[in-house]
Amino acid sequence: MSTATAQPPETSPPEKKRKFTFPSALTVLAVVTIAVWLLAFLIPSGQYDRNDAGAPVEGTYHRVPSGQSFVDRLNDLFLSPVNGLYGIQDAKTSLVGPDNSGDLYGSAGVFLFVLAIGAFITVVFATGALDRGIGLLAHRLRSRGALLIAGVMVVFSVLGTVEGFAEETLGFYGLIVPLMLALGYDRMTAVGAIILGAGVGVLCSTVNPFATGVASSAADISLGDGIVLRFVMWVVLTAVTVAYVIRYARRVQKNPDRSLSGFLPGDRETSDAAEGEVPELTRLHRAVLVVTALVFAFMIFSVVPWASALTGDADATPYGFELGWSFPQLAALFLCAAVLVGLVARMGEQKISSTIIQGAADFVSPALVILLARGVTVIMNNSKITDTVLHAIEGVVKGTSSGIFAIIVFVVNLPLAFLIPSTSGHATLAMPILAPLADFAGVSRAVVVTAWEAASGWMNLWVPTTAVTIGGVALAKVGYDRYLRFVWPLLALLFILICVFVALGAAFT
Repeated sequence: MSTATAQPPETSPPEKKRKFTFPSALTVLAVVTIAVWLLAFLIPSGQYDRNDAGAPVEGTYHRVPSGQSFVDRLNDLFLSPVNGLYGIQDAKTSLVGPDNSGDLYGSAGVFLFVLAIGAFITVVFATGALDRGIGLLAHRLRSRGALLIAGVMVVFSVLGTVEGFAEETLGFYGLIVPLMLALGYDRMTAVGAIILGAGVGVLCSTVNPFATGVASSAADISLGDGIVLRFVMWVVLTAVTVAYVIRYARRVQKNPDRSLSGFLPGDRETSDAAEGEVPELTRLHRAVLVVTALVFAFMIFSVVPWASALTGDADATPYGFELGWSFPQLAALFLCAAVLVGLVARMGEQKISSTIIQGAADFVSPALVILLARGVTVIMNNSKITDTVLHAIEGVVKGTSSGIFAIIVFVVNLPLAFLIPSTSGHATLAMPILAPLADFAGVSRAVVVTAWEAASGWMNLWVPTTAVTIGGVALAKVGYDRYLRFVWPLLALLFILICVFVALGAAFT
């Protein structure tokens, strides 16, 4: 009798579970566009009476028919990206469309501005001047730990507050981590110096075009409005954040067992990278850094309403030297500055042209986010539900003090900042609703912009949907859970300070 050997059943290799990734800002806004379009069929249409400046008058909301057929609404959905770029608002009907006659409703000016500043920033980085300047600073301060941490964080914070320096920090972990380890600190110190340094600058954006600029445009105010409050806020919050990281670093240096990140094999040994020589700045690099600083200084000068800022009177007559520039002029400024930097760095015509084109291409994504978000507001405008939503929120905040109102604006924007992982898209979407609320509360629209950007910046210090945070801890080889343990006390402190600042800002306006 023969027996057959039993063969084990064939098994297919286990399928790898797909890891969930948060959708991009473009995808989120596409979903939001469809959702708002569908909601427009359910939300009653209505409107406020407008004053001479076009602002809604409190207490005048009333229901009106939208006058749109299904085909009209479908056409609005189809054309929403186009209207978001160059839609024209008809003076009589207030409807927005690409073929209308009237005022520009779309975000073409901001769209071109983002591409222009993208070209400028890319040219600056292509020269190697900024990277080398920061590297040289860190290397020269390598023997003075606290000063090194403070120096790196302040530089990152300055860049964050003036131009939204965030993703660019990912290139500095290879330099900063070895330096911190060589000084007796841990990897968490490096993470704190980089993420929190740039992050607190973005949180307190003074003239950051991607946050303050876009939000100010959507709120129909100047980029320079509210700059005094934001500057004071930036000074205080940056000082607090630097002190927090230095305090942690000294604690770890004194007692390594208190490190939240722990140490990898070789971390406790002096790193060769910390002792290596960093190339000196050449004359060309120094010239590029000077030109870059002057460009941003001139941008600040050109947009600040100096008479209002110095006298405290919002209606003060502008001084003769005020330029009052807005996005068209700033777009031209940064395009010219990109060419100037390329000439100073002797890049040559071919490289200047290709780098400017590449820089504009790299910033098409945030520019598209802006027009998609603006397209959503066009759908709301044409279906006449914007004022209905505004009226509903008016009922919630009505009767609150100006300070409480500002804090509510900050808190309300926290979940929105998580759901819309793009500061530009978030601003363009939220400001048409939030800015008129400031008029009802008797608060400057600039305070609403400050509260909004603080909410966006605060969330971006820790949410895992941002490349700056999740990419930074990965590059530094630090667990995300450990980073949260490190940063949560600071987040709580910053939360309180932000509420105090926006409340005081609202009270004094």
